[in-house]
Amino acid sequence: MIEKKELENLYDVLIVGGGPAGLSAAIYMARARYKVLVLEKEKIGGQITITSEIVNYPGVEQASGKELTSKMKLQAEAFGAEFAIAEVLDMELEEDIKVLHTTRGIYRSLGVILATGANPRKLGFKGEKEFQGRGVAYCATCDGEFFTGKDVFVIGGGFAAVEEGIFLTKYAKNVRLIVREEDFTCAKTVSDQLKEYEKISVDFHTEIQEVRGEGMVSFARFRNNLTGEEWTHEDEKGFGVFVFAGYVPNTGWISPSIEKNEQGYLITDSNQKTNLDGVYAAGDVCVKNLRQVVTAVSDGAAAATELEKHVSEIHQKLEIPELEVKKADLKRLHKQEESRETKNTEEKEGQSQENSFLSTEIKQQLQGVFSKFESKVFIKAWLDESPLAGEMSGFLGELEDLTDRIIVERISAKQEEDKILPSIELFKEDGTNSGIQFHAVPGGHEFNSFVIALYNVAGPGQDADPSVVEEILALKKQINVKVLVSLSCTMCPEVVMASQKAAAISPYVEAEMFDLQHYPELKDKYQVMSVPCMIVNDSQVFFGKKNLKEVADILKNV
Repeated sequence: MIEKKELENLYDVLIVGGGPAGLSAAIYMARARYKVLVLEKEKIGGQITITSEIVNYPGVEQASGKELTSKMKLQAEAFGAEFAIAEVLDMELEEDIKVLHTTRGIYRSLGVILATGANPRKLGFKGEKEFQGRGVAYCATCDGEFFTGKDVFVIGGGFAAVEEGIFLTKYAKNVRLIVREEDFTCAKTVSDQLKEYEKISVDFHTEIQEVRGEGMVSFARFRNNLTGEEWTHEDEKGFGVFVFAGYVPNTGWISPSIEKNEQGYLITDSNQKTNLDGVYAAGDVCVKNLRQVVTAVSDGAAAATELEKHVSEIHQKLEIPELEVKKADLKRLHKQEESRETKNTEEKEGQSQENSFLSTEIKQQLQGVFSKFESKVFIKAWLDESPLAGEMSGFLGELEDLTDRIIVERISAKQEEDKILPSIELFKEDGTNSGIQFHAVPGGHEFNSFVIALYNVAGPGQDADPSVVEEILALKKQINVKVLVSLSCTMCPEVVMASQKAAAISPYVEAEMFDLQHYPELKDKYQVMSVPCMIVNDSQVFFGKKNLKEVADILKNV
């Protein structure tokens, strides 16, 4: 018989990862009337949400990755699946009751499906690590604009390389694809699109050997593996090297108790079962020959269908009553989605409220967030005479009109000369400085970062691993963290939220977010060609995504 405490936060199935594989599994499990929770640390939909066009998914002639996964999420919700944005920190999987420790607390379940996907692969060529963020990049959407008018090399011959190469023609002077194989490894219909772009050229049988430069990439050496010939490209003004050479599984954090192959992919049987009872895996994280949306969805369905049997057996074995599943009205969900899309379209076409920063839907959602605040948040807006300052003031005006939990004070820049202006600074209700600043109108992907920052200052704030909180509280010297971002960057919010969570925890940490579009002097000073970029005490520079644990490790070694 299961103990009463184990019924707290108990689900039939916990799905780790909200990409196509996880969403498919959620649809099948929830439709079978099991209580399901999908845990995703960043955004529902996974990496495919940055794909602009999918044309090979059966029954769907054309859709973006975001559109396709949004509909999958709606289906899962309609059947009763729940979703939570949380990072899994540790897992106890050997017993009948599985325990997952997350940034939002502890969850328990009778079964687990791991659909954690894969991350962009780094090749290891000479200079790759040293010049990441200073010419070497991995996300065209995030960093393409930094290379406006410059030459760009795209390393890779698969779908991602072709798609991102085409995207980069919006900014680059010329785009040169470097392909190791004798031909592209994606469908010919995809690679044939390259013929339409005069800016694009291709070198087959070729690999990059090294990059170097003064501050940023200004030299690259390549080798033709067929002829053995080496050639170089030099430009003292700098150029870009974008790496799209496949992926590595996101399994480094997963316990060794789950079997992996030499590359780190999870080993499963034909039904997606791992070596542990009640633990299944699906999607790009698994050993498989083809990594496509359609195979990820297939994996999720197979894992869920097989896991149903195990979950039923555990229910009987431990005499667990049927867990309540609250189904949603699909028509209502569709209406909400249609309403959201209509409002977004209207706003883009200028048909929404003139000069409005927040849509009606966002304002309604914020009301729910503000109701959870334990105390008020005071915002000091240090404003100069720049256009950005005017936009900040308007944004804050809309915000303070929504709730009495936010109090805004606007201060002339002349009253404070030692800050980088303009700035939005957050204070606790008792007047204590939170150490959190935004040098931007926090729109785009950073809007959530801003809302989370308010929540962390007002309390109760986001949950965090107690051991990491202890590390941050142990800091006893002043540390300033600047996070340089682009509002279109999908990887930036995690670094912003992690650094600002550290500031909310420790009185010794100050965390500032900068929209590089408005602070080109910082881009030039630190020679930034990629975001997110994290600068500690105006001296140490770190590029790429960082979670709270990784930020804490950096801060304690300052």
